[in-house]
Amino acid sequence: MKVKVLGFAGAEFPGFHPPGFLIDGKLLLDAGTIGASLSENDQWKIRHIFITHAHLDHIKGIPFLADNIIIKNKTHNVTVIGIAPALKTLKKNLLNNKIWPDFTVIPSPKNAVLKFVEIRAGRTIQLNGYKVTAYRVNHAVPAAGYVVEDEKGKKLLYTGDTGPTNTIWEKACSMKIHRAIIEVSFPNRMEALAIETGHLTPKLLMKELEKMKIIPDELLITHPKPQHIKTITNELQRLRKPNIRLLKDGEVINI
Repeated sequence: MKVKVLGFAGAEFPGFHPPGFLIDGKLLLDAGTIGASLSENDQWKIRHIFITHAHLDHIKGIPFLADNIIIKNKTHNVTVIGIAPALKTLKKNLLNNKIWPDFTVIPSPKNAVLKFVEIRAGRTIQLNGYKVTAYRVNHAVPAAGYVVEDEKGKKLLYTGDTGPTNTIWEKACSMKIHRAIIEVSFPNRMEALAIETGHLTPKLLMKELEKMKIIPDELLITHPKPQHIKTITNELQRLRKPNIRLLKDGEVINI
């Protein structure tokens, strides 16, 4: 499994892109960044997008991708997969013919550019040789993380945005996870805000590790607020955990 980091930051800021993780060039986890990081031809290869929740920094690439497909006169569609509240919010508040055209009925309802598929927490979807299982996490809005397993049995866990939580650690981390992409948005001194908004700090991350039956081989940190990235980096280093490191835009993770 090859994972390209299209974006990893918890905000759009000079030199930083919002979250998007492209697996083997065709399956996307979150869509905060697409067109700003992928060539035209690479965009056409995306056929499935799993969204963790409906906050703008995790979905904003979807309407632009749909628009690019229409403008290029491509005939394929992209399936957007997520828990029901996330899909409902995306349709009602973004693809509503007010903020953006409703590409779930363009160019026609039967042949729309975007198709929505619901996944329930605890359920698995199989597609193109992958097994993707959704697990509820604790965020300010309904959200889910995912475990993606390829044909070789390699497993990637992705939390999306979450504060202190339980289910994903109890369920997913009861098995071997080869890589885990886990959010840490704020420095330790902003713990109260992190908990209030459904995020983690380095200190809170350590408490989450205690809930895991099996620690993943490597913990890759995503979603830091760019304004605090130096502090977060230093605080992660002070944890003295050699298997924890911060991601960076554009890197490729081989699992």
